[in-house]
Amino acid sequence: MKTYFRLLSFAKPIEKFAIPYVICTILYVFFSTAVLTLLIPLLDTLFNAHSQNTVVKPSGSGLSVLNLKGWFDYYLQYFVNSKGQWAALQFVCVVMIVAVILGNLFRYLAQRIMENLRIHTLLNIRRAVFGNVMRLHLGFFNNERKGDILSKIANEVQVVQYSVTGTLQVIFKEPLQLIAFLIALFAISVKLTLISLLVVPVAGLIIARIVKRLKSQAIAAQNSYSNLVSYLDEALSGIKIIKAFNATGFITTRFDEENVRYSKITKSMSKRQQLASPVSEVLSITMITFIVLYGGYQVIHNQSDLKAAQFIAYIGIFSQLMRPAKAIGDSFSTIHSGLAAGERILGLIDEKPAITDSANAVEVNDFSDAIRLENVSFAYGDREVLKNVNLTLPKGKSIALVGPSGGGKSTLMDMLPRFIQPSSGRVTFDGQDIKNIKTDSLRSLIGFVNQESILFNDTIFNNIAFGKSNVTPEQVEAAARIANAHNFIMETDNGYNTNIGDRGSKLSGGQKQRISIARAVLNNPPIMLLDEATSALDTESEKLVQDALNNLMKNRTSLIIAHRLSTIQNADIIVVLEDGVVVEQGSHLELIEHNGLYRKLIDMQTFNAD
Repeated sequence: MKTYFRLLSFAKPIEKFAIPYVICTILYVFFSTAVLTLLIPLLDTLFNAHSQNTVVKPSGSGLSVLNLKGWFDYYLQYFVNSKGQWAALQFVCVVMIVAVILGNLFRYLAQRIMENLRIHTLLNIRRAVFGNVMRLHLGFFNNERKGDILSKIANEVQVVQYSVTGTLQVIFKEPLQLIAFLIALFAISVKLTLISLLVVPVAGLIIARIVKRLKSQAIAAQNSYSNLVSYLDEALSGIKIIKAFNATGFITTRFDEENVRYSKITKSMSKRQQLASPVSEVLSITMITFIVLYGGYQVIHNQSDLKAAQFIAYIGIFSQLMRPAKAIGDSFSTIHSGLAAGERILGLIDEKPAITDSANAVEVNDFSDAIRLENVSFAYGDREVLKNVNLTLPKGKSIALVGPSGGGKSTLMDMLPRFIQPSSGRVTFDGQDIKNIKTDSLRSLIGFVNQESILFNDTIFNNIAFGKSNVTPEQVEAAARIANAHNFIMETDNGYNTNIGDRGSKLSGGQKQRISIARAVLNNPPIMLLDEATSALDTESEKLVQDALNNLMKNRTSLIIAHRLSTIQNADIIVVLEDGVVVEQGSHLELIEHNGLYRKLIDMQTFNAD
């Protein structure tokens, strides 16, 4: 129940929906039950069971059920006495039609209110899930499968919404309808109703056993579906590699095996869900048949004070009694599936980011001195990547990080915008520990250009202006010119309004990189982080991108990671990292003269180039 109530909290303000829903449902139950009870006077009138009696107006005033019944009986007798049987029959039929219309009107209104509640709940759950996912630290996404996250946000939220609203109907509407029918049955015959109800607990136990394992199966089905989405995402993202390595068969087999597993689970769930309905139908008909036999015997042999019309109406009402009971039984399968999905969704909502702003965090609006790493160490589990690193990045200088792969260069760079934080030591920004700076304000001062150009399936204009509002075409064009991108943009079909496809698939590597640089230029940050920005490019594209990067780095503090050492020889400071330790630091000429690891790396690249 704890899971359900937490899910229900996303329906707030629930009273906005609950109060009108309760009112409409009560009125629907009243009128729908009244239609069945009107069978008695209808049959009595039809078979001329009414006799001429004195007409007495009901006493008192108000809208109680007994008062309404009194007025109905008064007018029915009035029509019998003054107009005859045909007029009385017309009166009863009109009242039935009015009751049916009102009942279905309030039923429609209740359904509309519940649908609005369902959509409102779905909106809030999706908003909470996606909002929390966006706040999580980058390490979370390295450990989670993207398909699992997609499944929770897209599919399982959909399951939960029907569970929440369906349960509200089950715990209010169906029991209320059940109670109304029971009151009508007891009003007609207490003895017959008590005997009939002895069979109901047996039906409940049978249905409960059928749906017993649904929750565990629902959890297994949702996990399997998440795997399917993950495999699909990986297959679509890596389609070129799959075909290049002739791995189509392997990928297809892996997907098919999970697909078969998912199908088996859902087949088993469907068997239990679908079995509940026919079983309850059989039990319902069996109980009605028993009542016909038992009650009919008593009516035929005059052992009961029930009249024929009352007995027929009783059977009609009792046949409807199993409808809400059946709905309650059927809903357990939906509830189990919803709660299982709800637990997975709440787990994602409850996930806390490992990196958060401190309570006294302040905003920074500019960069005036330096960024410093003081005795910084970092480890992925037991593997130490950085070891007591001390480094200063002065304002206005370009600093290059070089060294063998796995030396900790990217890890060190990720510390500056707080994508990760040190295991020990600290990073300061103008003398202030970045833990005490609001992360959003810190990142607003930092621009990024990565080895992989992260672009979106949108126009060139929107990719350059990404994350900004009120950007003019002139500003976007100026940024593109600085990034050496304007000329090729104007050669596309629609210029800046050209859609670049999924992840920029319609552009070359160099073009994508220059769009990324233009995006960074438009952001105009004082600090730039460049991670292997030219390593994946051909010589011609590299020159164009390098020129764009040189334009970008003017009058900015830059931290550059580069394996092609020829691109960073003009850096003010070159820092050489090996096994997480700063082994050398200085200008290109100083490090060449030092004849250490940097000189060795230069010689290796020169040799390989030759």
